[in-house]
Amino acid sequence: MARAGESWVCQACGTAARKWSGRCEACGAWNSMVEEAAPAALPGGLDAKSRKKGRAADFADLRGGEAPAPRLPSGIDEFDRVAGGGLVPGSALLVGGDPGIGKSTILLQVVAALALAGRTCAYISGEEAVDQVRLRAGRLGLGAAPVKLLAETSLADILSALDGAGRVDVVVIDSIQTMFADNIESAPGTVSQVRAVAGELVRYAKRRGVTMVLVGHVTKDGQIAGPRVVEHMVDSVLYFEGERSHQFRILRAVKNRFGPTDEIGVFEMTDRGLAEVPNPSAVFLGERRDDVSGTVVYAGIEGTRPLLVEIQALVAPSALGTPRRAVIGWDSGRLAMVMAVLEARCGIAFGPRDVYLNVAGGLRINEPGADLAVAAALVSAMVDIALPQSMVVFGEIGLTGEVRPVTQTEARLKEAAKLGFDRALVPAGGAKRSTSAGITEISRLADMVHRLVGDGVGTDGGHPPRNR
Repeated sequence: MARAGESWVCQACGTAARKWSGRCEACGAWNSMVEEAAPAALPGGLDAKSRKKGRAADFADLRGGEAPAPRLPSGIDEFDRVAGGGLVPGSALLVGGDPGIGKSTILLQVVAALALAGRTCAYISGEEAVDQVRLRAGRLGLGAAPVKLLAETSLADILSALDGAGRVDVVVIDSIQTMFADNIESAPGTVSQVRAVAGELVRYAKRRGVTMVLVGHVTKDGQIAGPRVVEHMVDSVLYFEGERSHQFRILRAVKNRFGPTDEIGVFEMTDRGLAEVPNPSAVFLGERRDDVSGTVVYAGIEGTRPLLVEIQALVAPSALGTPRRAVIGWDSGRLAMVMAVLEARCGIAFGPRDVYLNVAGGLRINEPGADLAVAAALVSAMVDIALPQSMVVFGEIGLTGEVRPVTQTEARLKEAAKLGFDRALVPAGGAKRSTSAGITEISRLADMVHRLVGDGVGTDGGHPPRNR
């Protein structure tokens, strides 16, 4: 029987229960129930008696009479692009990413740039001492920036320090999992603490017009640790992506109330911090080799930015009873679907062969428009025939073998033309300039296979069907 004043809270979703259980009934997480002290009383305003004491709030019109506050551009164009054009006063941002990916580095660079531009910025660390932050700033060449530093984990002390510092434009909290509120009887990083601290910091940002940037740890699944309600509290959620073995880092917006979602910024990790990559397409294709089978240039769209990236495939005989299917930078389930369509509709049987797929440069692609490029790379690797060096490929594949148009076809083709690509394999009906030289439109996946394999014997011993 549960003791009075105590409850069990799931650390994955925040659901409370009266007794312990091995599996959370709400989200299904195992061994996530932790005992926490329940609040002594419910918040006021929940019954009819207390509602009568409430202050009558005034409604406002949809058409405001005041102009919105100007954004705060940091001068780091890639960061400002992801943020929607700059930081918005009175907003809250949540930045997540794997350990060591560069979250603290990029935020220190941002507040240093804003401070040098005349803005008052505070960097509050719960993981490092002030001297450690200074050492990192000196290593990045930012030691002269007038950034206010504080090493503290108590929420009450942090808010008191901010009130005593006068006008502050931008505040960075690194990280939200290390902060604690005195009125919550649980350890820092628990669901109750993270929810309470984040809620109070967001309210402070809205009330004072301060831009609040929160750093969040991530779980092994890549999700920001703590309750998902924190992501709903803030105005923007930014994720840092990239392989630690690669020098490139991708800052992606997965939620933004002030700009487009799925916008990305590309950075390169150097000994002087994170450097901007203004033309990522040229960088991702910089080491591409000629006349190699299994390589295809995919023209994709990330947010509002067209991006060219190389997709590499390798098909090799397998010595195992169950062939391997290894994917880096793409969805493994989508790869299985594309392989199934190639086998069922085009006669390309991978059978007892290992299949490896890689997106060069450490970028992760989530767009279904990469289906046709992946299929072309697989067929090219299977038959050992290289695609033309100056060709880009994009399009979505359906289960019946049709190739469907994707959005922003003209933007993709313009980006490809800027980098010297004069040929394209695109879905039928997607390009307005369908008569342009070098643009080949196809409506079925079998048309692409016939261009590589021809009408000869297929890889499964039969002829690739034309209209299956």
